[in-house]
Amino acid sequence: MSLNLEQKKAVVAEVSEQVSKAQSIILAEYRGLEVGEITKLRADARKSGVYLRVLKNTLVRRAVDGTPFSGLSNDIVGPLVFGISTDPVAAAKVLNDFAKANDKFVIKAGGLPNQVLDAKGVQALATMPSREELLAKLLGTMQAPIATFVRTLNEVPTKFVRGLAAVRDQKQAA
Repeated sequence: MSLNLEQKKAVVAEVSEQVSKAQSIILAEYRGLEVGEITKLRADARKSGVYLRVLKNTLVRRAVDGTPFSGLSNDIVGPLVFGISTDPVAAAKVLNDFAKANDKFVIKAGGLPNQVLDAKGVQALATMPSREELLAKLLGTMQAPIATFVRTLNEVPTKFVRGLAAVRDQKQAA
């Protein structure tokens, strides 16, 4: 089913809006996948906040033209699914995990603002911890010295009370 000019403009506008907020775009070839597999991929992408669409390549080229992702234009060839995410790691993780489970699903390329990644670069990006994981590690690292200091301060009165209890027990025994 072909799109008329107004529908094409609407698709380009929608994709351009997603690209303007994006921190990463991943391109993958889906040739030979069944509908159920694609449906599972869409559900996983939705859970992770990844915008996932199968679009005409010419429309995507127009949407990314003049953006920090314009370097991907050369890689937009063949039947592709586009994963667009505001989290730099989310789209790579979702599509890479799906590619591990399905041999027919092949990651072709990806991009960060002003940087194009090959398939290996996308896999490396997928192995990085997400923003939330990094923030949790940072918070744990920042809290560790404070928690240790509080335990150390608490140890002084605890030792004093134990000493008093030992003196009391010694006097009661005598």
